[in-house]
Amino acid sequence: MSETSRKLTTIFCADVQDYSRLMGKDEEGTLSILRRYRDAMKRLIEAHGGRVINTWGDGVFAEFPSVVEAVRAAIDTQNELAGYNAFCDPDKQMLFRIGLNLGDVIADGDDLYGDGVNIAARLQSRAAAGGIVISSTVYDQVRNKVAVGFDFLGQLEVKNIEGGVPSYAVRIGGMQVVDIASDYRPAPEPTPARAPDVATPEPALQDWRRSIGVSLVVVIGLAAFNLMSWHGEFWAKWPILAILWVAAFRFVRSNKQIDIGIASMAITGVGLMVINIFTWHGTPWAIWPLLGLAIAAALRWVNRPRSDA
Repeated sequence: MSETSRKLTTIFCADVQDYSRLMGKDEEGTLSILRRYRDAMKRLIEAHGGRVINTWGDGVFAEFPSVVEAVRAAIDTQNELAGYNAFCDPDKQMLFRIGLNLGDVIADGDDLYGDGVNIAARLQSRAAAGGIVISSTVYDQVRNKVAVGFDFLGQLEVKNIEGGVPSYAVRIGGMQVVDIASDYRPAPEPTPARAPDVATPEPALQDWRRSIGVSLVVVIGLAAFNLMSWHGEFWAKWPILAILWVAAFRFVRSNKQIDIGIASMAITGVGLMVINIFTWHGTPWAIWPLLGLAIAAALRWVNRPRSDA
């Protein structure tokens, strides 16, 4: 028999909105899409150091030793699945709701039990399709460590938890992120300490400034400094290329409408072409890695979930 023990961990709970309706329309097609989406979710969970515990029905249940990585995995999951859904018929789109909670749980072998698990499941049930809801224990750990906004929702009533659980919606791309219902108590006015962390009305503008604006300012500054200290060499081209490369990757990661894999290959290809030009000695060596990237991007494109799956 396995021994039980207690531990503090971050619980990740996800399930599909309107799964019964999707199965009622097309059982085989829905199951095929679910498998593909779960594979993507499992890959992202493991990439952020998490462990998938169970995949019952239409749900995914996982744990993370890092609260920050759990939130990042949830955001990356919703962004990547939104890209998949962009190519599906609206009636066949599969939208997941995700809840996250940091709490003390009972570990029995590979399984987890306790209020910490139940709270994550309740948070997930209150998220809107494609949204993420987190407990205050998660929020307190990540509010200054991830580049997203948060909306305080008030106290979510949870069985056996007196006073309810303070909860927050993660704002991704300005979308509706919570399903407000009667089991939420009215949210009080945010305290002065938390007021600066509430998302502003223009998250898209903030994402643009964060991923591109600062980089452009630095690039312009480097170019100007190079010109003012000109000695016949444009030495600023290398740091400028590196800065723009990083900024481009940050931008595609923050845009849920872009396929991260294909966009990353495109950015890498452009970067290689620019390096080839900067180091030109009469040989277009970049054509070979570009060919490989083009083949990989094409394979990813044709293997994306389609509306007729």
